[in-house]
Amino acid sequence: MENTTTTAVVTRTPAEKIIKNHVLVSMGFGALPIPFVDIAAITGTQISMISKLAKQHNVPFSKKAASSALMALVGGLSSQTLATGTLGSSIKAIPFVGAIVGAVTYPAIAGATTYAVGQLFERHFAEGGNLFDFKPTAKKQEMAEELKKGEEEVAAIQKNK
Repeated sequence: MENTTTTAVVTRTPAEKIIKNHVLVSMGFGALPIPFVDIAAITGTQISMISKLAKQHNVPFSKKAASSALMALVGGLSSQTLATGTLGSSIKAIPFVGAIVGAVTYPAIAGATTYAVGQLFERHFAEGGNLFDFKPTAKKQEMAEELKKGEEEVAAIQKNK
């Protein structure tokens, strides 16, 4: 009797690939040892992701509109989430220990946030929306839900390293 094994083939949509690639890049930037440079790099990565998602849906892109929507969306996160993210970056300024702690915790925060942002913009564009009718304040609950999923996604990525 022949022993055959099958492996599942996971097919990702172009949008899923865009989001996953940007999550990985954000996680890499989250590991940067320089406080607040990481935040700027992650923000740039998220704007790049929004641009690519917009292009997938033939949605006009404006860097200014994307930046405004992104800042309002991330600004709508709970104070605990924001404090954790800012603390994750600023803790890197503490000699030796800070760099280690920040390099371990902040990539996960960066990846999860990027995942959540990507999911929200992908859904919005797929439903026919654009950057000018994106309502960040109305997405607060959705963002919290996607952030939890993002944490699970990042944990799976880290587990499969």
